[in-house]
Amino acid sequence: MITADNKAQAFALTQRHKTDVGSPEAQVSVLTSRIKEITEHLKTNKHDHMARRGLVQMVGRRKKLLKYLENKDFEAYKAVVAKLGLRK
Repeated sequence: MITADNKAQAFALTQRHKTDVGSPEAQVSVLTSRIKEITEHLKTNKHDHMARRGLVQMVGRRKKLLKYLENKDFEAYKAVVAKLGLRK
């Protein structure tokens, strides 16, 4: 489970302004941190299929947000991918 501090750090990476928590960039940042957490959990708990299903859903949601951002504002998309270290 992502803590409030981790979430605040994730938002701080890609916020458009001080109180931004809903932009695609901010949402992708939080999803990326949650995906990393669950990936680590699944390395030790290989048979946790519910966590694996949640992980697949989060990856799909992040993929959709990135596709939207790529079509809407390509420069912001490139910046987010670079900041978060995603393969695109």
